[in-house]
Amino acid sequence: MYQKKLQEDIRCPLEYGLEVFGGKWKSRIICVLAEKELLRYSELRREMANITDAVLATTLKELIADGIIHRRQFDEIPPRVEYCLTEKGTSVLPILRSICQWAGIYRNEDSELSLPQCRKCNYRGGNIQ
Repeated sequence: MYQKKLQEDIRCPLEYGLEVFGGKWKSRIICVLAEKELLRYSELRREMANITDAVLATTLKELIADGIIHRRQFDEIPPRVEYCLTEKGTSVLPILRSICQWAGIYRNEDSELSLPQCRKCNYRGGNIQ
């Protein structure tokens, strides 16, 4: 009888969390949906900027599979699809806001890309709303 050499999932819970909402695009998509609440694909694409359709579609599929985003498809012509955060997705927001706050404190202030306020999570130099 075959026996697996390793347990199925021996990762630290932090690794699981970073897989679910980490990376360049996942946290940004979550923050955009938190701000806008409900978006169609084209609206989400417009809000994201600098993301390709292939990367957005793949990332959305991963977030849906992880239960972070809900996809609702309507039987209409033309087809309409809307995306919103699930309860699990909303539960990630305080974590992302804490990361934003930490980064706002420790990020190099000389950076041209530095914003005094995060537009998505409303971080303002020490206060998270």
